[in-house]
Amino acid sequence: MPRGLKSKLRAREKRRQAREEPSGLVEAQAAALEEEESASSPSAHFKDVPQSSPTTGTPSSLQVSARVRSATMTAAGVSNTRFNEGATNQREERANAVQAQDALEHWPKGPIDKKVAMLVHYLLYKYQMKEPVTKADMLRNVIQMYKNHFYEILRKASDHLELVFGLDVKEVDPNRNTYVLVNKLELSYDSKLSDDREVPKTGLLMTVLGVIFTKGNRATEEQVWEVLNMMGLYAGRNNFIYGEPRKLITKDLVQENYLEYRQVPDSDPPRYEFLWGPRAHAETSKMKVLEFVAKIHDTVPTAFPTWYEEALRDEEERARARAAARARTAAIASARSKAIASSFSGPK
Repeated sequence: MPRGLKSKLRAREKRRQAREEPSGLVEAQAAALEEEESASSPSAHFKDVPQSSPTTGTPSSLQVSARVRSATMTAAGVSNTRFNEGATNQREERANAVQAQDALEHWPKGPIDKKVAMLVHYLLYKYQMKEPVTKADMLRNVIQMYKNHFYEILRKASDHLELVFGLDVKEVDPNRNTYVLVNKLELSYDSKLSDDREVPKTGLLMTVLGVIFTKGNRATEEQVWEVLNMMGLYAGRNNFIYGEPRKLITKDLVQENYLEYRQVPDSDPPRYEFLWGPRAHAETSKMKVLEFVAKIHDTVPTAFPTWYEEALRDEEERARARAAARARTAAIASARSKAIASSFSGPK
């Protein structure tokens, strides 16, 4: 190809990219992912959980899933770009760089994997901007020549967003192939707990709630930290995505009423435990948390019969409570209506 024609084609491509701001953002994030190898420590999740013990019917302890480690490493490049504007000092930056290098040591870097990481970046950007995204947007701005792999890339990116950040990718308009990201909580706590520069932390919250649920609805601090440490999260050590984890789970989430953190009764020396807080009961359920745990294993909630039966009982109790609340509301409305009618039809 003549040199002059090559230059014109390059210039035309640069102009096209400049017109597509979101695409430019995604390319910059991908470059940051490759050049700086920025990634978070692996996310907490569960591995090799049997359905139940043959003698007690009680599931064994939870372990870290290699599948979720891969998801976290793929998704984590966002932490050093648009969604978290960096460490507050040079020491923290150096610590983050060490975390990044360790996390990406075994990260697959094939072309499909890179597109998955780029799509995670792009969808998180759209979530932050509170904008829907269409299939055409994703093809044009991210996937490009790999359009034959669109559904594979979208599925993998959706898995990463769910397991790491606690976000579900929902198709809201099948005719136009329009998608939005929805927080797993019925009411997103991130709008209050975090500012707009940070990625959602719902994934970590769902993980802790899962530990509590599978430990008999209360988990000791040691049990929770066993899982968090397997994630690569340690008290006092800042993490790309989740910040300082001890502050997050013992203060921030407690103040937001998602967790209860209290001393174990009669413990000497004092020991502490976690329970679900009132907002966790209001905004999620045992069934949803079990679905999250099952997703980690690429299975279904019925694969864990002990937990599934408990989650079903919880669903039934919730349904009865909702029915009772509706009945009370209807009775109050009916009584008010009769009172108003009576006031207008007084003695003649």
